[in-house]
Amino acid sequence: MALSSSGITSAGTQPGNGLGQEEFMKLMLAQLQYQDPLKPMDNQQFVAQMAQFSALAQAQQSNESLQALLSVQARAQTIGLLNRNVDFLNEGQQVSGRVASIAFDSGVPQMDITLAASGGGTVRGVTLDRIVVVKN
Repeated sequence: MALSSSGITSAGTQPGNGLGQEEFMKLMLAQLQYQDPLKPMDNQQFVAQMAQFSALAQAQQSNESLQALLSVQARAQTIGLLNRNVDFLNEGQQVSGRVASIAFDSGVPQMDITLAASGGGTVRGVTLDRIVVVKN
């Protein structure tokens, strides 16, 4: 942390990184420590900063919950494709096949698809975002 000319410290965060709860508390304590005793921080400003941090924390929790929901939805959608015929992108080309099995690698569903053409070979590790058409 560095003391600015206004007496307020700034966290050394890189662009794209969020201000976490620990960093916010360090910033707030440094701000209180370096404030001018003859000009204490306005209570309204302090409360506004706390409210902003609370809103940020709630937004982060909502984002985490949304990510978990999307992960569950992706799993459910993928399981629904088991034994279904699909068209999917394989090396830039759209090909057809039947979803033979599903595995979860670190929570990410990956399908093994038996090709309809070319001798019925199997393409392994197809992710949901490569599915173009779901049939029958």
